[in-house]
Amino acid sequence: MGAGVIVAGGRSTRFGDQDKAVADLAGTPMIRRVADRIAGVVDELVVNCRPDQVDAIRSAMAGYDHDVTFAPDEEPDQGPVAGIMTGLRAVEQEYAFVVACDMPFAEPRLVEFLFERARGHEAAVPQLDDQWFQTTHAVYRAAAMADACRAALDRGERKIIAPLADLDYVVVDETAVEPYADLETFENLNTREEFEAAAQRLG
Repeated sequence: MGAGVIVAGGRSTRFGDQDKAVADLAGTPMIRRVADRIAGVVDELVVNCRPDQVDAIRSAMAGYDHDVTFAPDEEPDQGPVAGIMTGLRAVEQEYAFVVACDMPFAEPRLVEFLFERARGHEAAVPQLDDQWFQTTHAVYRAAAMADACRAALDRGERKIIAPLADLDYVVVDETAVEPYADLETFENLNTREEFEAAAQRLG
């Protein structure tokens, strides 16, 4: 197995005043739901977040199956590429599954498959039939992806797919995903309406 990196440093602008990472989702903070989903398929967990989020997330993670390492952003609000880089720099394992904090339906069987597909490469990245790369639901060789993120930022590229240009990555298409997970594994919750709909499914 490898590490899990949860990226939680976004401002949740479409969610309102509350930090959605620790918002109650059917009785459990959302980030804890994500962490619990992947607990059985990772050996360590790193949370990337803003410094002002650490205390609330630490409380949400109390009693978790693994030790939780925090990798706070040195410069908050630099976007997901910077957050992924910071999280991966704190990883001890060779490979890490990177997931956004707002993906509470992450399917552990797919995570296991992505770890398998990444071996011998620098990443395994799902790409759905709409051609959208699921970069915050992918496995990376931690050091290689962190370096690629740094290079992208140095080039002034902040799009989340930019680091892939420097990686030897395997595309995992929708057909390859289907035996392991429904597409809801990629669902992310950005608005109150999406949050409430998900809570009803989980409740």
